[in-house]
Amino acid sequence: MVAVLPQEGVRLGLSAADRFDAVRQAGEVLVEIGAVESPYVDAMLERERGISTSLGEGFAIPHGTDESRRYIRSTMLSFLQFPDGVEWDDDRVFVAIGIAAVGDEHLGVLASLAQVLMVPEQAARLRSAERIEDVLALLGTGEEARA
Repeated sequence: MVAVLPQEGVRLGLSAADRFDAVRQAGEVLVEIGAVESPYVDAMLERERGISTSLGEGFAIPHGTDESRRYIRSTMLSFLQFPDGVEWDDDRVFVAIGIAAVGDEHLGVLASLAQVLMVPEQAARLRSAERIEDVLALLGTGEEARA
């Protein structure tokens, strides 16, 4: 995986009032792990108001606007699982993967995510993961998976 998904960036068993609450939570985790400065969270919400970040199949990839890139400190992901799902336009999302990417690194991040999510068994394992280690084994860079 191009991006770093630290163990501290994985949150399982969450709930959210709506998709904007889920996006806010994904952004706050990115702030907590040092990937972004707090104004990036507002930019994530702004993007979500403009266009849904739902990918289908129970996944969303909230991220900031182009103008908000100045608030990104390093390329990282947050992984938030919502077992009961969150209504997201015409979809129901079970996993929100917050993205903070420096420069053009978002292209590699999205390509890496697509490789995992396009395999139905792997996507199902992420939606139903009960252990952080299971998420890191699929999305981590290797070092995190051994932690």
